[in-house]
Amino acid sequence: MKHFAAESLVQALKTLHQQGVIPEVPAHLDFDRPRQVEHGDLASNIALLLARSAGLPPRNLAERIREALPDSPWIKRVEVAGPGFLNFFLHPVALQRVIAEVLTARKDFGRQSLGLGQKIHLEFVSANPTGPLHVGHGRGAAYGASLAELLRYAGFEVFCEYYVNDAGRQMDILAASVFLRYVEAARQSLPWPFPASAYRGEYVCEIARGLYEREGKGFLFALEGAPDLTGYADGDQAIDALIAHLKSVLGEEAYLRLHGAGLQEILADIHADLEDFGVRFDHWYSERTLMASGAVHAAVQALEAAGFCYEEQGALWFRSTAFGDDKDRVLRRENGAYTYFASDVAYHYEKYQRGFTGFIDMWGADHHGYIPRVRASLEALGLASERLEVLLVQFANLYRGSEKVSMSTRAGEFVTLRQLREEVGNDAARFFYVLRRADQHLDFDLELATRHSEENPVYYIQYAHARVHSLHRQGSERGLAEATELPDLTLLTEPKELELAALLWRFPEQVRSAALDREPHQIAFYLKDLAASFHTYYNATRILVEQPQLRWARMALADAVAQTLANGLALLGVSAPTQM
Repeated sequence: MKHFAAESLVQALKTLHQQGVIPEVPAHLDFDRPRQVEHGDLASNIALLLARSAGLPPRNLAERIREALPDSPWIKRVEVAGPGFLNFFLHPVALQRVIAEVLTARKDFGRQSLGLGQKIHLEFVSANPTGPLHVGHGRGAAYGASLAELLRYAGFEVFCEYYVNDAGRQMDILAASVFLRYVEAARQSLPWPFPASAYRGEYVCEIARGLYEREGKGFLFALEGAPDLTGYADGDQAIDALIAHLKSVLGEEAYLRLHGAGLQEILADIHADLEDFGVRFDHWYSERTLMASGAVHAAVQALEAAGFCYEEQGALWFRSTAFGDDKDRVLRRENGAYTYFASDVAYHYEKYQRGFTGFIDMWGADHHGYIPRVRASLEALGLASERLEVLLVQFANLYRGSEKVSMSTRAGEFVTLRQLREEVGNDAARFFYVLRRADQHLDFDLELATRHSEENPVYYIQYAHARVHSLHRQGSERGLAEATELPDLTLLTEPKELELAALLWRFPEQVRSAALDREPHQIAFYLKDLAASFHTYYNATRILVEQPQLRWARMALADAVAQTLANGLALLGVSAPTQM
């Protein structure tokens, strides 16, 4: 819709520039939507921005701009308001035109060429495969998948990747937890209470029972000589002692089978859970393969060669303070083991070598402190750190009534994403997860998500889409003829009809804005506005009137609304039912 006003405004500014009134014509023009309809459809503050360079009071300059505006079939009138705003009132034909554009473009209405030629690497979810996905992980999954669709719709090429943290201490703790439950599955008693630092969920017991069915009693000998876990004051020290014992007595091949028992089953469960949630990845990147390939060693060597590493007390440090980090970071510990940070450096170093033009990482909000150190490593490696965007995602809080549900993976007291989906459905889950900016706290209201009323936003939007299809069914039952070509849209002159048309014009602009800002929630809020406007129109206006031309025009408007709702819902991974 903005292009109707922009075309005329550019011509007026060019005229004033030629007359020497303004020194130059701005390369970009911004428009706002007045909050009150009596102030027009669009407003520009260009006169306030150019007044000083023109040497004129803003309101005087606004009058000069208004007088220089060429005649336009799309603009009804332009008024100068306040200190120098230009308020544009569009002619109804400009608003009515959008209906034809929607019905011509259909699924492509709103599609942009904003990102043509840009290839984006998007990494999200990447939860440790130490247990099923819980409702907190679901928010990152919904946000990432919606952003990927939004960026693709805006013209970007998007490559989605899940980084599998299948190496390191947490996976060793899972392996030790599976071993302890395996002992119990073999009807053996543990010589000490189950460690508090181990993973305690029922899923660990299921994995252990499967391991016992495959291996029999083959791993039980590892219980002999195990350290007395009650002798450790610290729970982490106790579990680490057990891990060291299992690695020693089982040997590499047997320990990898134990380690893989939990990893493979949980990773398969995560993969299936996300697939059922409509969240798909182009690649699942294994941290273990990163380490086995020598990529971590190579990245650390590159940092050393660049002169940003030093040794202290047997450990190798990266001088990240040289790039604004608050302290230097350990790359390799005294025992020769690389840190998680070293793996992160190698992973990003490798990503930069794959030919992407930009990178988006989605991390939990608790990883905020990692941003400066990762950027520092990129700069030290001579890479453009500004090509990396890090989007922080707050975990969602789930409430049952007034009671907040615990989501501790280690303790096993959490609600899984699968359980949430079974309770509220995929559509409600996907929509509710993107109702807020990702970096804002989100309280997931289970009761609201399952309510069939206008209070439930996803239901209200889907109901608007279904209502349009019900109009077609009603018309068919009454024997009313459908339009065979585009009707006379100039018949749509009611204020609510023009309001709906103006909202339809906003959709392409909203797609552009949401893609640039990385904010799918903008689409969610737009859909709520469009659905509310249509429900108001539907309740106040008889659409299936006897006059064929007016009926066809109103049905064309309704069809355009339904198509736009479907397009927006698709970006969020939500279905658009034709019947409810």
